[in-house]
Amino acid sequence: MQTTQFGLNGTQVDQFIEHGYFKLEGAFSGELASKGRDELWAAMGLSPGEPAGWTSPVVRLGFMTQEPFVEAANTPRLHGAYDALAGKDRWIPPTGLGTFPIRFPSPQDPGDVGWHVDVSFGTENPDFMQWRVNVKSQGRALLMLFLFSEVGPNDGPTRIRVGSHINIARRLLPRGEGGMTLEELAADNFAATEPCDEVLATGQAGTVYLCHPFLVHSAQQNRGTQPRFMAQPPLLPRGEFDPSLPPSPVQIAIRKACGLKF
Repeated sequence: MQTTQFGLNGTQVDQFIEHGYFKLEGAFSGELASKGRDELWAAMGLSPGEPAGWTSPVVRLGFMTQEPFVEAANTPRLHGAYDALAGKDRWIPPTGLGTFPIRFPSPQDPGDVGWHVDVSFGTENPDFMQWRVNVKSQGRALLMLFLFSEVGPNDGPTRIRVGSHINIARRLLPRGEGGMTLEELAADNFAATEPCDEVLATGQAGTVYLCHPFLVHSAQQNRGTQPRFMAQPPLLPRGEFDPSLPPSPVQIAIRKACGLKF
């Protein structure tokens, strides 16, 4: 398995193929994370020193293009990991990060908890439940979780179903180019992935979870004492699937799940 100077080793890539994610610690610096939090506090019009203003369980911010976010998304370590998982030069360098679902400590139901996969095309439809995903993962090379604050088990970490991408690939295969809508995929609440082990996306600020686009995951309530700052951007592919190129680990995982040669 080829990797770049800053890329992942073969064991790490194999873990990604099998589990559907890889936790990359120290992907960007704590200093960048701190600068990013400052920008996010300012965008929300809230203050870390005034918890009385934290009245909503979740505040969503869109795509952020300020310097700390561009730098955090494009460290040499991350570029090497993008090459190692999505294929060398087959992805577009991020021009920022987003969206940011910032979760505040709250007893309220945030209203956005539920198992899902991140769909990637058909987004012109105003009903997001009709957005689509296909077996080639059109429009998305990776799902990524960027931790801009320290996230512990009680801080609303994203829940991940380990290996769930395998089931999703098998469901998508017979649907061809058109794929499936999120509504179709979620009709049974992803029951077939319930036996999967569950892990929490915890870690120090600067950690990035590099996830297969088909990975089933869920938000949850923040039961801690501090806000959780995380971005959940896609890594965009540079072009459509090219069968003339060696398959990337993302593609190998799909082919392996579907019993195809790789």
